[in-house]
Amino acid sequence: MKFGGFYEHQLPRPWAEESEYQLLKNALEQVELSDRGGYDYIWATEHHFLEEYAHSSAPEVFLAACTQRTQSVRIGHGIVQMPPYINHPARVAERVATLDLISDGRVEYGVGAGATETELGGFYVAQETKKEMMLEGLRAVVRMLVEDPFGGFEGKYIKMPPRNVVPKPLQKPHPPLWLACSNRASILQAARLGLGALTFSFVSPEEANHWVQDYYRTLEDECQPAGYAVNPNFAITCPFLCDRDAGRLARVGAESYGFFIYGLGHYSFFGEHEPGATDIWDEFKNRPHEFLPPEGRIQDCVGTPEMIRARLREFEAAGIDQVVCLSQAGKIPHELLCSSIELFAQEVLPEFKERDQRSTPQRAERNARLSEKAMARKPKAEAPPARTVIRAAGHH
Repeated sequence: MKFGGFYEHQLPRPWAEESEYQLLKNALEQVELSDRGGYDYIWATEHHFLEEYAHSSAPEVFLAACTQRTQSVRIGHGIVQMPPYINHPARVAERVATLDLISDGRVEYGVGAGATETELGGFYVAQETKKEMMLEGLRAVVRMLVEDPFGGFEGKYIKMPPRNVVPKPLQKPHPPLWLACSNRASILQAARLGLGALTFSFVSPEEANHWVQDYYRTLEDECQPAGYAVNPNFAITCPFLCDRDAGRLARVGAESYGFFIYGLGHYSFFGEHEPGATDIWDEFKNRPHEFLPPEGRIQDCVGTPEMIRARLREFEAAGIDQVVCLSQAGKIPHELLCSSIELFAQEVLPEFKERDQRSTPQRAERNARLSEKAMARKPKAEAPPARTVIRAAGHH
Protein backbone atom coordinates (compact mmCIF):
# COMPACT_ATOMS: atom_id res chain seq x y z
CA MET A 1 0.00 0.00 0.00
CA LYS A 2 1.29 3.44 -0.98
CA PHE A 3 0.69 6.88 0.55
CA GLY A 4 -0.05 10.31 -0.80
CA GLY A 5 -0.53 13.81 0.55
CA PHE A 6 -3.52 15.86 -0.59
CA TYR A 7 -3.88 19.65 -0.91
CA GLU A 8 -7.01 21.76 -1.29
CA HIS A 9 -5.28 24.80 0.25
CA GLN A 10 -7.99 25.54 2.80
CA LEU A 11 -7.86 29.03 4.28
CA PRO A 12 -10.60 29.90 6.78
CA ARG A 13 -11.22 33.56 7.56
CA PRO A 14 -10.09 35.98 8.85
CA TRP A 15 -7.36 36.65 6.28
CA ALA A 16 -4.30 38.85 6.53
CA GLU A 17 -2.60 40.42 3.51
CA GLU A 18 -0.10 37.57 3.17
CA SER A 19 -2.32 34.65 4.23
CA GLU A 20 -2.42 33.02 0.78
CA TYR A 21 1.30 33.59 0.28
CA GLN A 22 2.10 31.85 3.57
CA LEU A 23 -0.40 29.06 2.87
CA LEU A 24 1.37 28.07 -0.35
CA LYS A 25 4.86 28.45 1.09
CA ASN A 26 3.90 26.23 4.03
CA ALA A 27 2.40 23.65 1.68
CA LEU A 28 5.62 23.46 -0.33
CA GLU A 29 7.60 22.91 2.87
CA GLN A 30 5.21 20.09 3.82
CA VAL A 31 5.62 18.56 0.36
CA GLU A 32 9.40 18.56 0.76
CA LEU A 33 9.07 16.79 4.11
CA SER A 34 6.70 14.24 2.57
CA ASP A 35 9.14 13.47 -0.23
CA ARG A 36 12.07 13.07 2.14
CA GLY A 37 9.95 10.95 4.49
CA GLY A 38 9.04 8.40 1.84
CA TYR A 39 5.57 9.42 0.66
CA ASP A 40 4.75 8.09 -2.80
CA TYR A 41 2.40 10.79 -4.15
CA ILE A 42 1.47 14.44 -3.79
CA TRP A 43 -2.02 15.37 -5.03
CA ALA A 44 -3.44 18.84 -5.62
CA THR A 45 -7.06 19.46 -6.53
CA GLU A 46 -8.61 22.11 -8.77
CA HIS A 47 -11.43 24.30 -7.47
CA HIS A 48 -12.58 27.77 -8.42
CA PHE A 49 -14.21 30.57 -6.39
CA LEU A 50 -14.58 28.39 -3.24
CA GLU A 51 -13.43 30.97 -0.71
CA GLU A 52 -12.02 29.46 2.51
CA TYR A 53 -12.73 25.88 1.38
CA ALA A 54 -10.19 25.60 -1.47
CA HIS A 55 -7.76 28.24 -2.72
CA SER A 56 -6.38 25.75 -5.25
CA SER A 57 -7.44 27.25 -8.56
CA ALA A 58 -4.13 26.69 -10.40
CA PRO A 59 -2.85 23.30 -9.22
CA GLU A 60 -0.60 22.94 -12.26
CA VAL A 61 1.46 25.91 -10.99
CA PHE A 62 1.68 24.55 -7.45
CA LEU A 63 2.58 21.08 -8.76
CA ALA A 64 5.27 22.56 -11.02
CA ALA A 65 6.83 24.10 -7.92
CA CYS A 66 6.58 20.71 -6.22
CA THR A 67 8.58 19.08 -9.03
CA GLN A 68 11.50 21.35 -8.24
CA ARG A 69 11.36 20.78 -4.49
CA THR A 70 11.15 16.96 -4.59
CA GLN A 71 13.07 13.98 -5.92
CA SER A 72 10.90 10.89 -6.11
CA VAL A 73 7.30 11.58 -5.06
CA ARG A 74 4.69 11.25 -7.85
CA ILE A 75 3.07 14.54 -8.89
CA GLY A 76 -0.72 14.15 -9.04
CA HIS A 77 -3.49 16.25 -10.55
CA GLY A 78 -6.27 15.22 -8.21
CA ILE A 79 -8.08 16.45 -10.34
CA VAL A 80 -8.23 18.62 -13.49
CA GLN A 81 -11.75 19.93 -14.10
CA MET A 82 -12.44 18.75 -17.63
CA PRO A 83 -15.52 20.63 -18.96
CA PRO A 84 -14.02 22.55 -21.91
CA TYR A 85 -15.50 25.87 -20.77
CA ILE A 86 -13.21 25.56 -17.73
CA ASN A 87 -10.16 23.92 -19.34
CA HIS A 88 -9.86 23.47 -23.08
CA PRO A 89 -8.47 19.99 -23.83
CA ALA A 90 -5.50 21.36 -25.79
CA ARG A 91 -4.46 23.49 -22.83
CA VAL A 92 -4.80 20.52 -20.50
CA ALA A 93 -2.68 18.32 -22.77
CA GLU A 94 -0.01 21.01 -23.06
CA ARG A 95 0.15 21.54 -19.30
CA VAL A 96 0.15 17.85 -18.39
CA ALA A 97 2.91 17.08 -20.91
CA THR A 98 5.05 20.02 -19.80
CA LEU A 99 4.65 19.04 -16.17
CA ASP A 100 5.60 15.47 -17.02
CA LEU A 101 8.78 16.66 -18.73
CA ILE A 102 9.98 18.96 -15.97
CA SER A 103 9.19 16.31 -13.31
CA ASP A 104 11.22 13.60 -15.11
CA GLY A 105 8.08 11.59 -15.84
CA ARG A 106 6.40 11.67 -12.41
CA VAL A 107 2.96 13.04 -13.35
CA GLU A 108 -0.40 11.40 -12.61
CA TYR A 109 -3.35 12.85 -14.55
CA GLY A 110 -6.68 12.75 -12.73
CA VAL A 111 -9.93 14.09 -14.17
CA GLY A 112 -13.23 15.28 -12.76
CA ALA A 113 -16.32 17.22 -13.75
CA GLY A 114 -16.49 19.82 -10.97
CA ALA A 115 -19.16 19.77 -8.32
CA THR A 116 -20.65 22.97 -6.99
CA GLU A 117 -22.85 25.60 -8.60
CA THR A 118 -20.47 28.28 -7.30
CA GLU A 119 -17.66 27.09 -9.54
CA LEU A 120 -19.54 25.46 -12.43
CA GLY A 121 -21.92 28.39 -12.69
CA GLY A 122 -18.95 30.75 -12.84
CA PHE A 123 -18.08 29.16 -16.18
CA TYR A 124 -21.71 28.56 -17.30
CA VAL A 125 -21.29 24.79 -17.10
CA ALA A 126 -24.61 23.00 -16.48
CA GLN A 127 -24.82 20.25 -13.87
CA GLU A 128 -26.77 18.13 -16.38
CA THR A 129 -23.96 18.08 -18.94
CA LYS A 130 -20.77 18.35 -16.87
CA LYS A 131 -19.98 14.60 -16.83
CA GLU A 132 -20.58 14.23 -20.54
CA MET A 133 -18.27 17.20 -21.09
CA MET A 134 -15.65 15.63 -18.81
CA LEU A 135 -15.58 12.36 -20.73
CA GLU A 136 -15.41 14.07 -24.10
CA GLY A 137 -12.59 16.26 -22.83
CA LEU A 138 -10.69 13.26 -21.49
CA ARG A 139 -10.93 11.40 -24.79
CA ALA A 140 -9.65 14.45 -26.64
CA VAL A 141 -6.73 14.97 -24.26
CA VAL A 142 -5.43 11.39 -24.38
CA ARG A 143 -5.42 11.55 -28.18
CA MET A 144 -3.54 14.86 -28.08
CA LEU A 145 -0.92 13.30 -25.80
CA VAL A 146 -0.20 10.42 -28.19
CA GLU A 147 -1.10 11.49 -31.74
CA ASP A 148 1.67 13.13 -33.78
CA PRO A 149 0.00 15.18 -35.17
CA PHE A 150 -3.37 15.28 -33.43
CA GLY A 151 -5.98 14.53 -36.11
CA GLY A 152 -8.68 16.91 -34.90
CA PHE A 153 -11.90 16.34 -32.95
CA GLU A 154 -15.58 16.71 -33.78
CA GLY A 155 -17.62 16.17 -30.64
CA LYS A 156 -20.74 17.53 -29.03
CA TYR A 157 -18.87 20.08 -26.93
CA ILE A 158 -15.38 20.12 -28.43
CA LYS A 159 -14.46 20.91 -32.01
CA MET A 160 -10.84 21.34 -32.98
CA PRO A 161 -9.02 21.09 -36.32
CA PRO A 162 -5.85 19.01 -36.77
CA ARG A 163 -2.83 20.44 -34.98
CA ASN A 164 0.33 18.98 -33.51
CA VAL A 165 -0.19 19.48 -29.77
CA VAL A 166 3.29 19.90 -28.28
CA PRO A 167 5.14 19.05 -26.17
CA LYS A 168 4.52 15.33 -25.74
CA PRO A 169 4.85 13.74 -22.27
CA LEU A 170 7.92 11.81 -21.16
CA GLN A 171 5.81 8.85 -19.99
CA LYS A 172 4.55 6.71 -22.85
CA PRO A 173 1.88 6.46 -24.05
CA HIS A 174 0.77 9.05 -21.47
CA PRO A 175 0.80 9.60 -17.68
CA PRO A 176 -1.42 7.28 -15.59
CA LEU A 177 -5.08 8.28 -15.72
CA TRP A 178 -7.42 8.64 -12.72
CA LEU A 179 -11.06 9.58 -12.13
CA ALA A 180 -12.40 11.44 -9.09
CA CYS A 181 -14.98 9.14 -7.45
CA SER A 182 -17.49 9.86 -4.69
CA ASN A 183 -19.76 6.79 -4.83
CA ARG A 184 -20.02 3.24 -6.13
CA ALA A 185 -21.37 4.34 -9.53
CA SER A 186 -18.38 6.56 -10.28
CA ILE A 187 -15.98 3.85 -9.03
CA LEU A 188 -17.49 1.40 -11.50
CA GLN A 189 -17.24 4.05 -14.22
CA ALA A 190 -13.52 4.41 -13.48
CA ALA A 191 -13.13 0.63 -13.81
CA ARG A 192 -15.00 0.51 -17.12
CA LEU A 193 -12.75 3.26 -18.49
CA GLY A 194 -9.52 1.71 -17.20
CA LEU A 195 -8.81 4.62 -14.88
CA GLY A 196 -7.52 4.61 -11.34
CA ALA A 197 -10.27 5.32 -8.79
CA LEU A 198 -9.37 8.38 -6.72
CA THR A 199 -12.10 8.19 -4.09
CA PHE A 200 -13.23 11.08 -1.91
CA SER A 201 -15.82 9.41 0.32
CA PHE A 202 -14.85 8.71 3.92
CA VAL A 203 -15.69 5.06 4.45
CA SER A 204 -14.81 2.25 6.81
CA PRO A 205 -12.36 -0.50 5.80
CA GLU A 206 -15.32 -2.88 5.46
CA GLU A 207 -17.07 -0.60 2.96
CA ALA A 208 -13.80 0.02 1.16
CA ASN A 209 -13.27 -3.71 0.71
CA HIS A 210 -16.58 -4.05 -1.16
CA TRP A 211 -15.71 -1.08 -3.37
CA VAL A 212 -12.26 -2.49 -4.17
CA GLN A 213 -13.68 -5.89 -5.12
CA ASP A 214 -16.34 -4.30 -7.33
CA TYR A 215 -13.73 -2.07 -8.99
CA TYR A 216 -11.31 -4.86 -9.89
CA ARG A 217 -14.04 -7.26 -10.96
CA THR A 218 -15.53 -4.64 -13.28
CA LEU A 219 -12.15 -3.63 -14.66
CA GLU A 220 -11.33 -7.23 -15.51
CA ASP A 221 -14.69 -8.09 -17.08
CA GLU A 222 -16.02 -4.87 -18.62
CA CYS A 223 -13.22 -2.36 -19.17
CA GLN A 224 -12.95 -0.60 -22.54
CA PRO A 225 -10.05 1.79 -21.92
CA ALA A 226 -10.49 5.50 -22.48
CA GLY A 227 -6.72 5.86 -22.76
CA TYR A 228 -3.93 3.93 -24.44
CA ALA A 229 -2.95 2.23 -21.19
CA VAL A 230 -4.94 1.19 -18.12
CA ASN A 231 -4.22 2.18 -14.53
CA PRO A 232 -5.51 -0.50 -12.13
CA ASN A 233 -5.35 1.47 -8.92
CA PHE A 234 -7.69 2.17 -6.02
CA ALA A 235 -6.94 5.13 -3.75
CA ILE A 236 -8.95 6.24 -0.76
CA THR A 237 -8.78 9.67 0.90
CA CYS A 238 -9.07 10.06 4.65
CA PRO A 239 -8.37 12.74 7.27
CA PHE A 240 -4.86 12.11 8.51
CA LEU A 241 -2.91 13.53 11.45
CA CYS A 242 -0.27 11.85 13.59
CA ASP A 243 0.85 12.95 17.06
CA ARG A 244 1.67 11.34 20.41
CA ASP A 245 -0.94 13.46 22.21
CA ALA A 246 -4.27 11.80 21.40
CA GLY A 247 -6.24 14.41 23.34
CA ARG A 248 -4.72 17.27 21.37
CA LEU A 249 -5.48 15.46 18.12
CA ALA A 250 -9.08 14.89 19.13
CA ARG A 251 -9.58 18.62 19.76
CA VAL A 252 -7.77 19.89 16.68
CA GLY A 253 -9.12 17.17 14.41
CA ALA A 254 -12.74 17.61 15.46
CA GLU A 255 -12.67 21.33 14.74
CA SER A 256 -10.63 21.29 11.54
CA TYR A 257 -12.22 18.28 9.87
CA GLY A 258 -15.60 19.48 11.11
CA PHE A 259 -14.93 22.68 9.15
CA PHE A 260 -13.94 20.60 6.13
CA ILE A 261 -17.35 18.89 6.19
CA TYR A 262 -19.16 22.16 6.88
CA GLY A 263 -17.41 23.94 4.00
CA LEU A 264 -18.28 21.11 1.64
CA GLY A 265 -21.89 21.27 2.74
CA HIS A 266 -21.97 25.05 2.47
CA TYR A 267 -21.00 25.02 -1.20
CA SER A 268 -22.74 21.80 -2.18
CA PHE A 269 -25.99 21.55 -0.22
CA PHE A 270 -27.25 24.21 2.17
CA GLY A 271 -25.19 27.39 1.96
CA GLU A 272 -26.11 30.84 0.68
CA HIS A 273 -22.92 32.50 -0.48
CA GLU A 274 -22.21 36.16 -1.17
CA PRO A 275 -18.80 36.34 -2.91
CA GLY A 276 -16.27 38.27 -0.88
CA ALA A 277 -18.61 38.67 2.09
CA THR A 278 -19.79 35.34 3.52
CA ASP A 279 -17.68 34.18 6.48
CA ILE A 280 -17.88 30.38 6.43
CA TRP A 281 -15.58 29.90 9.43
CA ASP A 282 -17.74 32.20 11.56
CA GLU A 283 -20.89 30.36 10.47
CA PHE A 284 -19.27 27.04 11.33
CA LYS A 285 -18.15 28.20 14.76
CA ASN A 286 -21.73 29.18 15.57
CA ARG A 287 -23.16 25.75 14.66
CA PRO A 288 -20.26 23.29 14.95
CA HIS A 289 -21.91 20.36 16.69
CA GLU A 290 -24.01 19.46 13.65
CA PHE A 291 -20.82 18.95 11.66
CA LEU A 292 -18.38 17.32 14.02
CA PRO A 293 -17.00 14.12 12.50
CA PRO A 294 -18.85 10.94 13.56
CA GLU A 295 -16.74 9.02 16.04
CA GLY A 296 -14.70 6.28 14.39
CA ARG A 297 -15.59 7.30 10.84
CA ILE A 298 -14.09 10.49 9.47
CA GLN A 299 -11.23 10.49 11.99
CA ASP A 300 -10.05 7.09 10.77
CA CYS A 301 -6.41 8.13 10.51
CA VAL A 302 -6.21 10.87 13.12
CA GLY A 303 -4.37 9.55 16.15
CA THR A 304 -1.16 8.31 17.69
CA PRO A 305 1.26 6.21 15.63
CA GLU A 306 -0.18 3.06 17.21
CA MET A 307 -3.77 4.05 16.40
CA ILE A 308 -2.93 4.96 12.80
CA ARG A 309 -0.91 1.80 12.27
CA ALA A 310 -3.84 -0.35 13.35
CA ARG A 311 -6.31 1.41 11.05
CA LEU A 312 -3.94 1.35 8.08
CA ARG A 313 -3.50 -2.39 8.48
CA GLU A 314 -7.28 -2.68 8.08
CA PHE A 315 -7.19 -0.62 4.87
CA GLU A 316 -4.27 -2.71 3.64
CA ALA A 317 -6.22 -5.92 4.31
CA ALA A 318 -9.18 -4.42 2.40
CA GLY A 319 -7.04 -4.26 -0.75
CA ILE A 320 -6.55 -0.49 -0.90
CA ASP A 321 -3.66 0.44 -3.21
CA GLN A 322 -3.10 3.93 -1.83
CA VAL A 323 -4.17 5.96 1.19
CA VAL A 324 -4.29 9.68 0.40
CA CYS A 325 -3.64 11.72 3.54
CA LEU A 326 -5.97 14.70 3.87
CA SER A 327 -4.00 16.63 6.47
CA GLN A 328 -4.13 20.32 5.56
CA ALA A 329 -7.62 21.34 6.65
CA GLY A 330 -9.28 24.06 8.70
CA LYS A 331 -6.81 25.80 11.01
CA ILE A 332 -4.40 22.96 11.76
CA PRO A 333 -1.08 24.72 12.49
CA HIS A 334 1.73 24.33 9.97
CA GLU A 335 4.03 23.10 12.72
CA LEU A 336 1.64 20.27 13.60
CA LEU A 337 1.29 19.29 9.95
CA CYS A 338 5.08 19.10 9.62
CA SER A 339 5.59 17.12 12.83
CA SER A 340 2.76 14.79 11.79
CA ILE A 341 4.50 14.00 8.50
CA GLU A 342 7.81 13.40 10.24
CA LEU A 343 6.41 11.22 13.02
CA PHE A 344 4.39 9.12 10.58
CA ALA A 345 7.39 8.72 8.27
CA GLN A 346 9.61 7.59 11.15
CA GLU A 347 7.32 5.27 13.09
CA VAL A 348 4.55 4.00 10.81
CA LEU A 349 5.46 4.24 7.15
CA PRO A 350 8.49 1.88 7.06
CA GLU A 351 6.38 -1.19 7.90
CA PHE A 352 4.01 -0.53 5.01
CA LYS A 353 6.75 0.39 2.53
CA GLU A 354 8.51 -2.90 3.23
CA ARG A 355 5.37 -4.92 2.51
CA ASP A 356 4.57 -2.79 -0.53
CA GLN A 357 7.99 -3.45 -2.02
CA ARG A 358 7.65 -7.19 -1.39
CA SER A 359 4.33 -7.24 -3.22
CA THR A 360 5.62 -5.41 -6.31
CA PRO A 361 6.07 -8.54 -8.48
CA GLN A 362 2.57 -9.87 -7.73
CA ARG A 363 1.02 -6.46 -8.35
CA ALA A 364 2.88 -6.10 -11.66
CA GLU A 365 1.69 -9.54 -12.74
CA ARG A 366 -1.93 -8.70 -11.84
CA ASN A 367 -1.79 -5.37 -13.63
CA ALA A 368 -0.28 -6.93 -16.76
CA ARG A 369 -3.09 -9.49 -16.88
CA LEU A 370 -5.77 -6.84 -16.39
CA SER A 371 -4.14 -4.59 -18.98
CA GLU A 372 -3.98 -7.33 -21.60
CA LYS A 373 -7.67 -8.16 -21.17
CA ALA A 374 -8.78 -4.53 -21.18
CA MET A 375 -6.68 -3.33 -24.10
CA ALA A 376 -8.01 -6.18 -26.22
CA ARG A 377 -11.47 -4.57 -25.88
CA LYS A 378 -10.36 -1.06 -26.90
CA PRO A 379 -11.86 -0.12 -30.25
CA LYS A 380 -9.33 -0.05 -33.08
CA ALA A 381 -7.94 3.40 -33.74
CA GLU A 382 -9.17 5.22 -36.80
CA ALA A 383 -6.85 5.59 -39.75
CA PRO A 384 -4.39 8.49 -39.46
CA PRO A 385 -5.83 11.74 -40.78
CA ALA A 386 -4.91 13.07 -44.19
CA ARG A 387 -1.99 15.47 -44.20
CA THR A 388 -3.08 18.97 -43.22
CA VAL A 389 -1.44 22.13 -44.55
CA ILE A 390 -2.21 25.40 -42.77
CA ARG A 391 -1.67 28.48 -44.87
CA ALA A 392 -0.55 31.66 -43.14
CA ALA A 393 -2.95 34.57 -43.38
CA GLY A 394 -0.60 36.54 -45.62
CA HIS A 395 0.09 33.66 -48.02
CA HIS A 396 -1.20 33.96 -51.60
